[in-house]
Amino acid sequence: MIDPPLNAIGVRLANAGISANMVTVSGFCLGCLAAVSIAFGYFLAGFALIALNRLFDGLDGAVARASQKTDLGGYLDITLDFFFYGAIPLAFAIQAPETNALPAAALLASFYANGSAFLAFAIMAEKRNLSTSHQGAKSLYYIGGLAEGTETIGLFLLMALLPAWFPVLAWVFACVCLVSAGARVLIGLRALKDR
Repeated sequence: MIDPPLNAIGVRLANAGISANMVTVSGFCLGCLAAVSIAFGYFLAGFALIALNRLFDGLDGAVARASQKTDLGGYLDITLDFFFYGAIPLAFAIQAPETNALPAAALLASFYANGSAFLAFAIMAEKRNLSTSHQGAKSLYYIGGLAEGTETIGLFLLMALLPAWFPVLAWVFACVCLVSAGARVLIGLRALKDR
């Protein structure tokens, strides 16, 4: 549903000489502004900037499809996404350390576990020439999980709308991420087991 309008905008941006990497970096800057806004207690501004960050995250792929996909672009996209995912919980911890620091730390640890299971499998899948298009055309092997980008962004938007609920939301999502990480490890063990 989202791809056709994004692809249409992506073609226009590519024709205007805007590269996918420019869109990726611009989106990351918006994500950093979202984190700064949240850290200073401007939650609605953070909400809007998170939404814009995600729009740019979808547009960079559309621009790449309209022009040229590159390994550098895929690398920038996933790396800056992970930086952004870490920045938002940190911003909530800075904003209210007495109530948010411990839940933010738990959430960040669960992101670390989930992300490492995801990225480590992608490296091994590349080494073994494994590929999939189940999640659409990606720069790397995308092993699915319970807690992915859409769920994470939904969480961040909810946190920005209901900042007093951050501790509860962070603890619950940390548990979901740990279950997701465990499932990804099991899938990886099964897929990479030497026959």
